[in-house]
Amino acid sequence: MKVTDAVMARKSVRSFLPDPISNDVIQELLEKASRSPSGGNLQPWRVWVINDESMASFLQHLANSPSSEALQYQIYPPRLWEPYRTCRYEVGEEMYATIGVGRDDKPGRLKQFSRNMEFFGAPAAIFCFVDHRMGLPQWSDLGMFLQTCMLLAEEAGYQTCAQEAWSTAHEQIQSFTGAPDDLMLFCGVAIGKSDRSHPINSLSTNRLPIEDFATFL
Repeated sequence: MKVTDAVMARKSVRSFLPDPISNDVIQELLEKASRSPSGGNLQPWRVWVINDESMASFLQHLANSPSSEALQYQIYPPRLWEPYRTCRYEVGEEMYATIGVGRDDKPGRLKQFSRNMEFFGAPAAIFCFVDHRMGLPQWSDLGMFLQTCMLLAEEAGYQTCAQEAWSTAHEQIQSFTGAPDDLMLFCGVAIGKSDRSHPINSLSTNRLPIEDFATFL
């Protein structure tokens, strides 16, 4: 698979098949992804993998644990401005439309959001942490690592969904993984085979035209 093919194929999959993925495959993806750009070669990402029995144990742990009280970081800036506000609004409307959930159907929207906490049925996932003391450049490194990992997954025949929603459950995740207190959870990434028959996976999000974000001098 060419890099272009992987970039165009990658999407946030929100319904997975139960088909297993081996830890050997995940290990290879992570090892290759570790070649991602990293300022000063700090390599600030720290990853925990859950798969097979540990996935079942984690989901049980989550069900039996109290929810986290506060986010460790703001997923979006407060009072989001244009054009970002419209981008976020439109993708939400388009996603819920694929499964017939209307704007005023709050129970339906909450039910779909709760699927985040099941990794949308994926058999495996990673949790990605970063040291609290790291700054914005290291968070940028973390994003490049995750994108590289997701593109490599496409190459290997697997799909993904990066989920910042897991920041709402950081305390449960910290206690299950045993991650040190100096690490902060950034996100989870669901990994598996896309259920291509599910309508929610038909969503192909729009992107801004190049003149809206690039200036050629």
